[in-house]
Amino acid sequence: MARSKPTDPSAPTGKAGRGPGAGARGRSGATAAGGKSGAGKPEKARGGRLKRIGNQARMIKQAYSLTRKNDPKLPWVMLIAFVAVAAVVELVAVLFGSPFLFLPIAVLFGLLAAMIVFGRRAQGSAYRQVEGQPGAAAWVLEGMRGDWQVSSGVAATTQMDAVHRVTGRPGIILVGEGVPSRVRPLMAQEKKKVARIAGDAPIYDLLVGDEQGQVPLRKLSPHVMKLPRNLSGAELNALRKRLSALGGPRMPVPGGPLPGGRQMSVSQRQVRRR
Repeated sequence: MARSKPTDPSAPTGKAGRGPGAGARGRSGATAAGGKSGAGKPEKARGGRLKRIGNQARMIKQAYSLTRKNDPKLPWVMLIAFVAVAAVVELVAVLFGSPFLFLPIAVLFGLLAAMIVFGRRAQGSAYRQVEGQPGAAAWVLEGMRGDWQVSSGVAATTQMDAVHRVTGRPGIILVGEGVPSRVRPLMAQEKKKVARIAGDAPIYDLLVGDEQGQVPLRKLSPHVMKLPRNLSGAELNALRKRLSALGGPRMPVPGGPLPGGRQMSVSQRQVRRR
């Protein structure tokens, strides 16, 4: 039997109903929509970068203001560093016969030297403010870069002596701060408790202080980060799972030495970058 055909010749059937104009409109509409969405992403990314740069600039400004209050010589030291380094670069440029060509490089190196000096002085100022306060060692440990897990105040006394536990690739590091005669028994108890589940992981014990056999607060972070890497990533994860069952009391002091409120937090960020 013959197949019937539509009697209305103008009725659209299949692809014939979609004229070239409709297809063009569809494609142009999709292109326009895609162009709008694609244009929004770069603008959003640029806005995010500008916001981050602005936040960093404000943070550096606050850190400079705070450090200058505690270190009045900071502007002069930075100026001397800038002039000295720029002069050395320009002297080399004169020897090569291109003083003006090397001028931007001299300014760049001078600014770099001034920023390095600023970072060092800001770090020293922050350490001087927190040194001797309860929780200072925990504050330094929590600012270390890398795969470190810090449990502050796993053991403590009512006199603000405390033991902090750090886990990382070296193993378990117990850090005590306070009066040595009171801290050492705390560290011995904590070491005995941790040794039950530590397995083959090494256990280090450090006492923060300026006496012989102790680690100064300003050198605590480099000292811990220089310890040998004894554990693999899998071993470290397994160790942390076992240690999570220990828990332990929190230190009966604030979670970090922040006597200056917001001002101290700026110095804290400066130290944590180093």
